[in-house]
Amino acid sequence: MCAGLEWPEGKRFAFTIFDDTDCATLENITKVYSLLLDLGLRTTKSVWVLDGNVESSLRGSTCEDPEYLAWLHSLQGSGFEIGFHGASYSTASRQETELALKRFREFFGAYPSAYAMHSGCREAPYWGAERVSGLHRFAFRLAQRGRSIQHYEGHVPGSPLFWGDLCQNCVGYMRNFVYYDINTLKCCPEMPYHDPERPFVRAWFASSDGARAPSFIERISEARQEQLEAEGGLCIMYTHLACGFAEENVINPRFRRLMERLAARNGWFVPVSTVLDYVAQKKGVHEISSTERRRLERRWILGKLLHGPS
Repeated sequence: MCAGLEWPEGKRFAFTIFDDTDCATLENITKVYSLLLDLGLRTTKSVWVLDGNVESSLRGSTCEDPEYLAWLHSLQGSGFEIGFHGASYSTASRQETELALKRFREFFGAYPSAYAMHSGCREAPYWGAERVSGLHRFAFRLAQRGRSIQHYEGHVPGSPLFWGDLCQNCVGYMRNFVYYDINTLKCCPEMPYHDPERPFVRAWFASSDGARAPSFIERISEARQEQLEAEGGLCIMYTHLACGFAEENVINPRFRRLMERLAARNGWFVPVSTVLDYVAQKKGVHEISSTERRRLERRWILGKLLHGPS
């Protein structure tokens, strides 16, 4: 098994999804989750808690919509994890983030165990060029290919956007690097890991790229499913299930076939925090060294140079 791990119940591999909530509404997302439910896959659906204070092309429903919140509760009751995608789809002050965390706990029974930042929100801790160290920041800027680079301040004490202490106290796992191999654990065998140079995040995890339907479908092709099982690996897929997976209420047929094929295999299909808790229980939360971190950074930046930003 990958990194010496054996999966529960004799399962050959583990597969899960962290779904960024960008653009998600009841009209474009429920069919996809009905498919996952029917196939026995339990994954992580992130949310925005508050309505934003500016318009965004990526905005979607938030927990302020009672009908949407009721659907989220039904998902949670069916075994899906509710994750955190930040306070809202627009940059949030410390006070807004604190309110969002409080309401998240009220809505879902606990603070979020899994968090992935939203790229448009400047309160993200250690994001942008702060994701990497030293000279790798120059390579990161090159990999952005002319895209503007925002400055993120969630980890900067004194900033009105600072909430690093809240993140440290309230959030279990935060997503960072995205790789282009289906076996996320092979790319990042250290995860979940703590980075002493970024102390406000309790533990980091990596993911595999499936940001939109085409890349998701490419990542879970028949050959790659067989690779994941042969390696006994773990895939944590990064995606936006509201973006192209169901057009006019019809599930993408290739996506459906591949997910049906995947679900029929001997895999462990549980939410992100469940699988990360299991890995942490087996081998601990790794204290990452600077050498290990540079290796992860190099692999991620090379992928960005070859495939584009993620």
